[in-house]
Amino acid sequence: MYQRRDGPGSHYNVGLLPAGQSDRVDVVLVSPRNPLNTGAAARAMANFGFTRLTVVAPYGPHWREARSAVGAPQLLEEARECNTLAEAIADTTLVIGTGTLQSRRPKQPVVPLPELAPRVLQELAHDGRVALVFGSEKHGLTRDDLAHCRLLVEIPTHAEQPSMNLGQAVAVCLYVLATAAILPASEPAKPTRANNTAAGPSTTSGNLDRLGILIEETMRAAGYSPRTMQAANRHDLRLTLRRLNLNPADTRRLFGLFRRIHWRLTRGDASSAR
Repeated sequence: MYQRRDGPGSHYNVGLLPAGQSDRVDVVLVSPRNPLNTGAAARAMANFGFTRLTVVAPYGPHWREARSAVGAPQLLEEARECNTLAEAIADTTLVIGTGTLQSRRPKQPVVPLPELAPRVLQELAHDGRVALVFGSEKHGLTRDDLAHCRLLVEIPTHAEQPSMNLGQAVAVCLYVLATAAILPASEPAKPTRANNTAAGPSTTSGNLDRLGILIEETMRAAGYSPRTMQAANRHDLRLTLRRLNLNPADTRRLFGLFRRIHWRLTRGDASSAR
């Protein structure tokens, strides 16, 4: 699973993920404000062998030119830029949000930092794709951002200084992943899905969003979701779908079920349903 590199100084690199796994881990920065922090994050990625960077709605227009990306200018040049978090994580099967939880009550499972690597490696072992999502320097991930995450990882920090620099936060998380092979915390995580994890990865975040839109349309057609509650119901539905840990086959079944129900409610004759 890991790539050992022999030769002088090889003990520094025994835990680095091989390219076949590291290229299925996306680092996603949501609305970064300072290009220097974006560059520092890119440098940390290069340090630990990760190459897939996505920047969502950056504040600064010149973030690709950050001088802090020492040794990683090509990584910045090839990074994706997206307008929304949903677009950035559409093809991923496990979305993990990061940040401090001192001032919020999470609605997802919280993973201690030492358990991050086992959870990520479990998903990669089932051919999944993982997104590590970091919020802006000013306020971190928003309530809406967190609704896209299946898990949250908390970086332990001192109570008097809970906030960590964006580049440092990326470096800490990637260090934990890159060195998983030589740390005691690298024990395989126990499967957490209700369905059989051996069948393959979870469904993608994009498919969950499309399923959520269909369910929301069905709820409106049934008169379940009044206008004043639609935003709250959408948020709760997004969280619920991620807690279910659906695989692709289950997602297809739910698509078929809700399409049929929606058709009956909007165009079909409900009295003819058997």
